[in-house]
Amino acid sequence: MTGLKSARKGPSSADAVVVFLHGYGADGADLLGLADPLSPHLPGVAFHAPDAPERSVNNPFGYQWFPIPWLDGSTEAQARESMARSVGLLDNWLDRVLADEGLTPDRMVVVGFSQGTMMALHVLPRRKAAVAGIVGFSGRLLVPDLLAAEARVKPPVLLLHGDQDPMVPFQDMQVAGEALEKAGFDVFGHVMKGTGHGISPDGLSVALSFIKDRLGK
Repeated sequence: MTGLKSARKGPSSADAVVVFLHGYGADGADLLGLADPLSPHLPGVAFHAPDAPERSVNNPFGYQWFPIPWLDGSTEAQARESMARSVGLLDNWLDRVLADEGLTPDRMVVVGFSQGTMMALHVLPRRKAAVAGIVGFSGRLLVPDLLAAEARVKPPVLLLHGDQDPMVPFQDMQVAGEALEKAGFDVFGHVMKGTGHGISPDGLSVALSFIKDRLGK
């Protein structure tokens, strides 16, 4: 596979872009629907959402950025190899989106959910130029011990997590926040009280405020 398939919503000529990275077993359309409630508050913003490169083992109608051994019976080696491929594909795709929109990285905010948050928190700090911000719903920071040494840029990060999440432990939010702060990132957090593995209305409202602030909207 040479690239990621994706969809776009928004004006034909945009002054900023919001990227959605979906979770395990979902697809880009799953999050691109958030553009509908967000766009009236973010004039001039285009929304992009790619499909992850692999069909999901557990949901053949969805996609995965990498397999999850304890969920789908894959090996740790398979998970590492898939993630390495996805990292490269996502990195190149982000460059292509910016080029197609005629924008610089500081006009982009990346919003991840679950496995999409894991990809965002891994890929964005290791790029050459910082995006305007990262929003991470219900995810975790992979290899936190390597972040300080490998981070090339440090965009501000908003972490949001449901305190009743049965899929990705709520405690992972604190682990990620502490590692990011230790590495020199500006980190903001919001607890979605009574929320499981999902995005609550209050969480989306907080994310919108962060995005508006980062893009000067």
